[in-house]
Amino acid sequence: MSALARLLFGRRARLRWIHLILGGALAMPYVLVGSVVIGPVTGVTDVFGSLPLQLGSFAVGLPLAAVTSLFPLTRPLESAAVRWLCGVDADRLALTPARTRDEKGRTAAWFTLHLGFGGIIAGMSLALPPFAAVLIVLPVLAGLRDDRLGLPEVLDQAWALALAPVAGALSLVALAGCAAGSGALLARWAPALLGPTPRERLAAAEARAANLAVRNRLARELHDSVGHALSAVTLQASAARRVLDSDPEFVREALAAIEDTTRRTVGELDAVLGVLREGDAPGTAPAPTLAADLDGLLRRTRAGGQRVSATVDADPEALPPMLSREAYRIVQEGLSNALKHAGERAAVELRIAVTGGELEITVENPVDGPAPSRAGGGHGLRGMADRARLLGGSATAGPTGTQTWRLHATLPMTGPVGRDPNDSPYDRPRRRGPA
Repeated sequence: MSALARLLFGRRARLRWIHLILGGALAMPYVLVGSVVIGPVTGVTDVFGSLPLQLGSFAVGLPLAAVTSLFPLTRPLESAAVRWLCGVDADRLALTPARTRDEKGRTAAWFTLHLGFGGIIAGMSLALPPFAAVLIVLPVLAGLRDDRLGLPEVLDQAWALALAPVAGALSLVALAGCAAGSGALLARWAPALLGPTPRERLAAAEARAANLAVRNRLARELHDSVGHALSAVTLQASAARRVLDSDPEFVREALAAIEDTTRRTVGELDAVLGVLREGDAPGTAPAPTLAADLDGLLRRTRAGGQRVSATVDADPEALPPMLSREAYRIVQEGLSNALKHAGERAAVELRIAVTGGELEITVENPVDGPAPSRAGGGHGLRGMADRARLLGGSATAGPTGTQTWRLHATLPMTGPVGRDPNDSPYDRPRRRGPA
C-alpha cells in the first residue's frame, strides 16, 4: 500500500505532475488560437462553453505547437525540464539545439506529446478536485443537495448519496493515477525523442577521447618535468650538504645547478598550466628539446655528483621537432630513474644514436642492491612507453643483470603515417609577450 502511495503521490510523481501542468500552460496559447479557428467554423461564439468544441480547439492547436517547436532552442529547454522534473539522467538527453531534420522531427513529436498530455492532465487537475470535494461533503451538507450545482439526479437516491464520498475519493485517486501514468510514459519516451542521435553520440565520444588524451599528455609532462627536477634538486642539495665544509666550490656549483633546474622547471610548468587554462599564457617557455637542452640536462644531473657519460652519435639539430621533444623527455626520465635507484656517485651511461632510420636511446646504470622488478612499473615508465608508442616506436625498461638496469627506446625518424601533430599541446601556436 505504501509503495502504491509513493507511486501516486511521491516526490517523483509530484515533480512529473508539475511537468505536465507546465505542458498544459504551454498549450493554452495554442488552444486559444484553435478556438479562433473553431468558432467561425462552427458558428458558436462561446467555444469554451462546450467540451467537444474545447477538445476541437485543442486538436487544432497541437499541430501549431509542433510547428513552433522547430525553433532550435526547444530541445535544450525541454531536455532541461525533463532532467529536473522527470528524473531522466542527463547523459540520456541532448542538451544542444536541434539542427538536423531528424533531430527537429523528434523534438516536434516530443513537444506535441508534452503539450497533449499536459493539456489533458491540467484540465483534469482543474475540474476533478472541486467535483470530488463536492461529492465527499455532499452527504453532510444538505444545502449542496438543495442548490443542485448541476449534479446528476441519481444523487437524490439514498444509496447514491452514501457512495458519493467514495466516488469523490476514487476520482482523486484516478486523477493521480492518470498523472503518474502520463508522467511515466513521458519519462520513458524522453530519451528516444530528446536523446542524442548516433552522430551526436559519436561526436561526444570523440570529444571525450580527445580531452582524455590531452589530460594524459599533460600528466606525463608534469610528471617528467617536475618529477625529474625534484629528484635532481634533492640529490644536488644532499651532495652539497655533505661537502659543505670541505669543498665550497662543489657547493657553489650544486647551488647554481639547483637554481637553474628550478628556474627551468617553473618555465615548463607555466607552459603546461597555460594549456590547462585553454590558451597558452603570454611569454611561456617552449618545451625542452634534445637539440637545445640536452647539455643543460647533463650538466644539472652531474652537478649532484652523478657520473654520467654521454655518447651522442646523432645530430640533434637534424631531428624533427616533435621527435626531439619526446626524445628529451625519455632521456630525462631515464636519468631521473638513475638518480633515484643507482646509488651515490654511480656511473650512468647514456647513448643516443641513429640506426637504420631510427633514433635509439639507451640508459644503463647500476642499482644499489638487487635490481628492482618494475618493468611495468611507475607512472614515468608508462608515460615513457606512451610517448614512444605515439611516435610509432617502442620503449622497454628492466634489469639486464643482477646489478644493472637498462632503458632502451627506439623512435622512428619519420613518425607514424597520419599522426596528428596536434597530439602535443606544445604544437599549438603560442602567443608571445613583450620581450
